[in-house]
Amino acid sequence: MQDVERRGWRNFLLIWLGQMVSLAGSGLTTFGLGVWVYQRTGSAAAFSFIYVCATAPALFVAPLAGALVDRWDRRRMLIVSNLGAAVGPAVFVLLLALGRLEIWHVYVIVAFATLFTSCQFPAFGAAITMLVPKAQLGRASGMMQMGYSVSRIVAPLLAGILMPLIRLQGIILIDVFTFLFGLVTLLFATIPRPERTAVGEAAGGSLLRQVAFGWSYLRQRPALLSLLGFFAVLNLFFAMSQVLATPLILSTASERQLGFVLSTGSIGLLAGSLLMSVWGGPARRILGVLGFSPLLGLALLVIGIGRSMPAIAAGVFLMYFLVPIINGSDQALWQSKVEPDVQGRVFAMRQVLSQFTAPLSYFLAGPLADRVFEPLLRPGGQLAATAGPLLGVGEGRGIGLQFVVMGVLLATAALAGLGYAPLRKLDDEATDAVVSEESQAQAAAGA
Repeated sequence: MQDVERRGWRNFLLIWLGQMVSLAGSGLTTFGLGVWVYQRTGSAAAFSFIYVCATAPALFVAPLAGALVDRWDRRRMLIVSNLGAAVGPAVFVLLLALGRLEIWHVYVIVAFATLFTSCQFPAFGAAITMLVPKAQLGRASGMMQMGYSVSRIVAPLLAGILMPLIRLQGIILIDVFTFLFGLVTLLFATIPRPERTAVGEAAGGSLLRQVAFGWSYLRQRPALLSLLGFFAVLNLFFAMSQVLATPLILSTASERQLGFVLSTGSIGLLAGSLLMSVWGGPARRILGVLGFSPLLGLALLVIGIGRSMPAIAAGVFLMYFLVPIINGSDQALWQSKVEPDVQGRVFAMRQVLSQFTAPLSYFLAGPLADRVFEPLLRPGGQLAATAGPLLGVGEGRGIGLQFVVMGVLLATAALAGLGYAPLRKLDDEATDAVVSEESQAQAAAGA
């Protein structure tokens, strides 16, 4: 059995390496396109709309993608999604070479690429379950988080160095080659099909019925559904903090100090990912989610109250340090509790229900800051005399108040989750969906 586990890990590491390189290439394109759009429009709204296009379409197609992941071979699904996602950068290179790239092209092409990358979340999550022993799922999830964190650190640094030399088209061309590298690693990897379970048999039928299965599965499991409700709240505030961090810092600091704070956050993300990769998270995985989330609320409080760059940087570091632990524990929990042959559909619906609040945050963050919170802490504002002595008065301090409110609400939601017995006892009361030795042996045999 040790040889089976070793070969499963080998396949996982091969796919992980390809996806990490591909993520770094995508980070180059994201950075380069963001700079290109902002330099031509000078609009924060035009810039943030890239993020909307990169998230919203995935929520609409995720249920269909999840059904296809369970119907088709998961390795082939990952190959198709990588090929489709590579079309977007290739079109960017062509339009730039012809001098025809427009702002609206960016939104359309990013949205198109998102339709394919939306398949990767359920497909890769379900594939890991078949390759990695249950006890090591937390470590594997931590390694996936590490790939994301490395791309956040490396991509901006490389893009900043390379853009003056090879311009945007060169940056995006590198992204095309990283997609191809990820594709090659998939060609050499093996991902076995999961055994058919009783739940999987009952979930058969037409494609439309299979698309709807993810919702019916979760509706019958209130504890898992409540976990998704918590993550919807968490993502609402976390996405809002990502949008608001830059204007908060630039209200009193320079672009150089902004870079320092954002780099500190990336280092925190990497440190948390490394810890999760080595540690694997707590044995009771729900405590990795609900136990660390109040500290995430504390980090938002520190950022909001902080009136110096070191204080804000400390809050940003803590916030991003906690993300891999919370997300890695959550991913391992789902991989161990959901039957492998229906994970594509369930993970896709999980993506929809937990992340639909992120695009909402992108829309609401700016108007709430400009029209509600900022006026409260301007000189003579309604809270200038009460909250002003703690938070300060003037530009950016209303956004600081917004961070404080988000931190309190997030910590309250986490404590409420700990107080809800079905959710707190999820590790004990939900039955584990264990991958059989036969399926692991198929992976070792190259099935």
